Amino acid sequence: MTSASMTTVPRYALASILALALFGCKKDEKAEESAAHPEVTATTIVVAPQAFTETLGAIGTVVSRAGHSSTLSAPAPGRVARILVTSGQAVRAGQTLIELDQAPFQAALESSQAALAAAERANERQQRLAQEGIVPKKDAEQAAADVARARAEANAARRAEQLSVLRSPISGVVTRMAATLGASLDPAVPIVEISDPSALDLLLSVTPTAAARVRPGAKVAVSAGESATGEPLGTATVVDVAGTVDTTTRSVAVRAQIPTSRRPLRIGETVFGAIAVGSSPAAIVVPAEALVPEGEGFKVFVVDATGTAHEREVKVGARTAASVEILEGLKAGERVVTSGAYGMQDSAKVVAPKPDSAKEEKGDEAPPSKAKP
Repeated sequence: MTSASMTTVPRYALASILALALFGCKKDEKAEESAAHPEVTATTIVVAPQAFTETLGAIGTVVSRAGHSSTLSAPAPGRVARILVTSGQAVRAGQTLIELDQAPFQAALESSQAALAAAERANERQQRLAQEGIVPKKDAEQAAADVARARAEANAARRAEQLSVLRSPISGVVTRMAATLGASLDPAVPIVEISDPSALDLLLSVTPTAAARVRPGAKVAVSAGESATGEPLGTATVVDVAGTVDTTTRSVAVRAQIPTSRRPLRIGETVFGAIAVGSSPAAIVVPAEALVPEGEGFKVFVVDATGTAHEREVKVGARTAASVEILEGLKAGERVVTSGAYGMQDSAKVVAPKPDSAKEEKGDEAPPSKAKP
């Protein structure tokens, strides 16, 4: 073997070693870069100006409208003899609800009528004697006053006898029944309540600060339950904002009316109202899930043309249950991360979510062949 061939072999070996070393360095650099800028699967949207309505959320109750409900009580102390309806039952105007024991009322009526008849006879006698000058005029005047008093007592007894049978003054639904058979009733205690189910209001509770922003005529998006995610019921209109604070709940009542609802409302039902308090025709709006808390403020992740996410502080304005208005830090045309923003790191590579694997498998399946007859 010549000296030239011995020199050539180490050179090729050296080149191979250098190539392997260079490949290893590049591989390490890629690994480091991948570790420093990991890929994250996330959903993004392009920000565009849009109309935005600021709302205030409030929990409320369905109540009967003023002038469309009635509360009844016993006209005088008495005992319940019959109960003809129950709570939740529909009734018509004039229908009998409760009957009290009639004996005491009839006895009082007969006694008052007898007293009236006696007073009228005594008055006739005193008037005749006064005209003849036999008795003083003041005796005739006293007799006339006795008749008037007896007549008032007889009328009161007759009215009490009529009211001892409690009848519904309006057509509606019995919303309260506090009477029990055989129980003694106090005239000061209401025992039955009827409300018209076709005339209902929504009574929403807000804080005094929020109440200052609510105006009559404001629209209210109504949902069933205690959140905006409940069953949509329709749109109501604010008709009144209370001028006082409830001493028990420390809240202010906002009364709203809903002309039509997707289903019949029930008195006492809990509802949620999103009250519109302001609007902007062209606001920068992002989904609430795009916001990431940062100290006392918030940030979003903006994706550039290379698919790299960069964190950016933003100033938040009005909110709704699902959207947030951005006042500063973001402009139209920029792409922001929505689902997947929480926990993302700055300079992460953003990739779109892959289609559902189950759907892919279903889509890859060949259609079943038809059997030949």
